Amino acid sequence: MKTAIIGAGAAGCFAAIELKRRCPEAEVTVYEAARKPLAKVAITGGGRCNLTNTFASVRSLAAAYPRGERLMKRLLKEFGHEEAWQWFEREGVRLTAQADGCVFPASQDAMEIVGTLLRLMRSHGVRLLTGRRASLIERAGADGRGQLRISFADESLQPQTADTVLLAIGGSPKPQGLALLAPLGVATVSPAPSLFSLCLPGDPVTELTGTVVEHATASLTGTKFRAEGPLLITHWGMSGPAILKLSAYAARHLHGNDYHATLAINWMGGQNEQDVMETIGSLAAANPKKQLASAYPTQLNARLWQHLLAKSGLKADARWGEMGRKGMNRLATTLTNDHYTANGKCRFKEEFVTCGGIDLAGVNPSTLESRACPGLFFAGEALDVDGITGGFNLQAAWTTGIVAARAMARQCRHNAPEVSRQTPLPAP
Repeated sequence: MKTAIIGAGAAGCFAAIELKRRCPEAEVTVYEAARKPLAKVAITGGGRCNLTNTFASVRSLAAAYPRGERLMKRLLKEFGHEEAWQWFEREGVRLTAQADGCVFPASQDAMEIVGTLLRLMRSHGVRLLTGRRASLIERAGADGRGQLRISFADESLQPQTADTVLLAIGGSPKPQGLALLAPLGVATVSPAPSLFSLCLPGDPVTELTGTVVEHATASLTGTKFRAEGPLLITHWGMSGPAILKLSAYAARHLHGNDYHATLAINWMGGQNEQDVMETIGSLAAANPKKQLASAYPTQLNARLWQHLLAKSGLKADARWGEMGRKGMNRLATTLTNDHYTANGKCRFKEEFVTCGGIDLAGVNPSTLESRACPGLFFAGEALDVDGITGGFNLQAAWTTGIVAARAMARQCRHNAPEVSRQTPLPAP
């Protein structure tokens, strides 16, 4: 069987290894548009490669996968985070888990993952061709049947045919990125960016760049979108896990509103206004003669605290013992429901994910084969599946890659006896 894998990212390379292990006789060629394979894996997690998550703090799978939760729930039973951990450790990559559930190679070096995958591809005889951007996939036969033919953007390259094709090109920020499937009638979902920071142009809070609040809650007013976690103030706005998760949950809403929104921050994490009133009351009782600027909740730093006092209309040099009920109410409201006007998005380091892609309704959930085009499979971010930050997207790549490869291997083994039966026996 001749197989083409389009895309030498995490999903494509992982699938190539699994396919050759299960069907050694298959001829597997990986076509990559860029000059280097696994480029995104090499920089993910700040170059440390957050390759999965323990899922220990995941209350529901929908919280980890804003899109594709039902499909991932099914596929993770076949190859989940524990299987991914075992897979890499069997290949000599020692892993370590952080307190937040993020899993990294113990070496803290993403190139160990890249090197492992490339070594296994070479040892199993996978052919890797870079600088090959696929521009069109269509049926080779005039009757719309038979092999699939792949054409390339570089017209000097000969089109290639394959019995099965795995599309693992990653996310396509623009709809044109999936135009190569147009002849096959494959349904797609319009793409939109996910996992990004929010810009707060001109807001005084950006003067506090570098400030981190370990447990904050971010939400969009007038919606149900909400996320918790560490929050980072930057020179352009706000970032960190709380904002990145919020951007994933609200990706389509923000895209539809041209990234204009009112951002509400609860600086006190899970505390409500009544809880915070009690905290403020305790501070006032314990520090009646101290200035407001010098006694504040431990989760905030002095610069942010003074910013919040000013937003509440309170003087930093006023005494806690002079704080009236109205002042306490204003302060509690600011601490739990502090509003900012977001206007635009910013890419956060290497974290960039696209929601949208191949419509899951047109994919067999057990095999990831196209319903419209038998022999065409999908894996990774090409599917309308995306996760929040924390290793969930790479886990989706490993999971979908291996599930698609196993289905393709079953086709390979199924077709092999048919070929042998049709081969004439040698003359006596």
